[in-house]
Amino acid sequence: MDSDLKELARLACPAAEFGLDDYEGIYPPRHIPYGAKATRLAPSPTGFIHLGNLYGALADERAAKQSNGVFILRVEDTDDKREVAGAVEMLIDSLLYFGVVFDEGEISGGGIGEYGPYRQRQRVSLYHAAARRLIENGYAYPCFCSPEDLAQTRAKQQELKQNPGYYGIWATHRDLPSNEAIELIKAGNPFVIRLKSYGDSSKYFSIEDGIRGKLTMPQNTNDIVLLKANGIPTYHFAHVVDDHFMRITHILRGEEWLSTLPVHVQLFEAFEWDHPVFCHTALMMKMDGPTKRKLSKRLDPELSLEFYKDLGYHPLAVKEYLMSLLNSGYEEWRIANPGLPLEEYPFDISNMGSTGALFDLDKLNDVSKNTLATLPAGDLSELLVSWAKRANPDSIKILESSKGYLDKIFAIGREGANPRKDYVYATQIFEFIKFFFDEYFEMEDGLAGNMPKQNALALLMGYLETYDFNDGKDQWFKKVVELGEANGYVAKPKEYKKNPDAYNGHVGDVSAVIRLALTGRKHSPDIWEVSQAMGKDRVVGRINSFIDKYLA
Repeated sequence: MDSDLKELARLACPAAEFGLDDYEGIYPPRHIPYGAKATRLAPSPTGFIHLGNLYGALADERAAKQSNGVFILRVEDTDDKREVAGAVEMLIDSLLYFGVVFDEGEISGGGIGEYGPYRQRQRVSLYHAAARRLIENGYAYPCFCSPEDLAQTRAKQQELKQNPGYYGIWATHRDLPSNEAIELIKAGNPFVIRLKSYGDSSKYFSIEDGIRGKLTMPQNTNDIVLLKANGIPTYHFAHVVDDHFMRITHILRGEEWLSTLPVHVQLFEAFEWDHPVFCHTALMMKMDGPTKRKLSKRLDPELSLEFYKDLGYHPLAVKEYLMSLLNSGYEEWRIANPGLPLEEYPFDISNMGSTGALFDLDKLNDVSKNTLATLPAGDLSELLVSWAKRANPDSIKILESSKGYLDKIFAIGREGANPRKDYVYATQIFEFIKFFFDEYFEMEDGLAGNMPKQNALALLMGYLETYDFNDGKDQWFKKVVELGEANGYVAKPKEYKKNPDAYNGHVGDVSAVIRLALTGRKHSPDIWEVSQAMGKDRVVGRINSFIDKYLA
């Protein structure tokens, strides 16, 4: 090896504590079963946790767990200007909320695992060792161009209608002799380390994408920056080095990274490393009128995971919906296996779509209704209390002290082959059931136009005379029918329709008065079940209060 190159590598990458071969021993191949996948989620700590993070994390987690592999959290914090304090903890909490659990990485207040540290700013020594190797082998070099120099190059390229970038004849220091570069470094001149690309713009390479199949792309020709002037690596360099030494087998990332694939493949080749299987997922899209567009942080509040936590979506409902976007066969599987947990689904990376995954909030809400209909009443009680602690603190004391009452409320209409499906998320659920609580009860509707006050009074007074909390549903309804008939209300609506002048109404009108007195609404779940949940004292109290306020 050229002694000048070795000295240049040492001076240019001073933070290397070990040689690159030493790191091969520090981070040996993983002992995981043949065919098992090692995947990673590698977010930047910017503070915005979005649906795409969860979408990717769920795919990574399923691929790893179902193959008896390992799922890793790595924090890519090389851009300190964008870092937000507490963002990593926020990310972990958000993903834990949705039931995504990591096996290894920057979790539980620090790195867990033998391949750390798991924050890139703590791995600078490794990156410097890797950059040294490239310099020594002629695949990297120091560049001393100032920002002003680069701006002039860009302007000249625009003037000549040349492709922008730092390459070929535009790469000022690409062929600078090693001894001259050494002297410039010793003199204190600022520099970056660039890849010395041997790509040819007229040539192509092919690679097998785990989702999209065979991809053919032009080779990279740009001498991209590997280490910035402060010695911190760029994303392109750091992720290649980390994916090798963390022994990642599959990289799942959005299709927006396809344009950088030539750079990343070239880096793996420069090191003579086998690259992981690249799997480029589809972008999350939504309909905007007649056209599709990418979900936007500025335009679409539903992109943020905080949106779902604030509204109180059940984590399982969101995951169920995302699984249907990740694998097209999931919905059929769910219909055929309604009682199995989603973890039983045979998730397959190769079955992920390569075109835009169309996000539909209405479809998510339908999935949520179906999902909540399968959960025990106690789970819905816990969801509501958990949401209240976050978004409705005024109700916490009432809800926490009413656990048994909530369980009764959520049990209404959930028995049999067709359980009720009108619960979507906690904010909506609270509005739906708040009439059960005296503290939140209000009259939202009034008497129907065909129900005079004196008739309503007679019906409710008669109802109180015969009401027995211990009556079963059939006995209760029989009494309602008898009450109606005694006051001119026929039992069968068809009879009333045939001869409306002969009756005051039908039994449905009688039930409507009772429902209004108890719930303040024209529409509610089954009124007998509502009464059983409320209990005798609340039922009697509500009816007497209604009489006093609206009929006296």
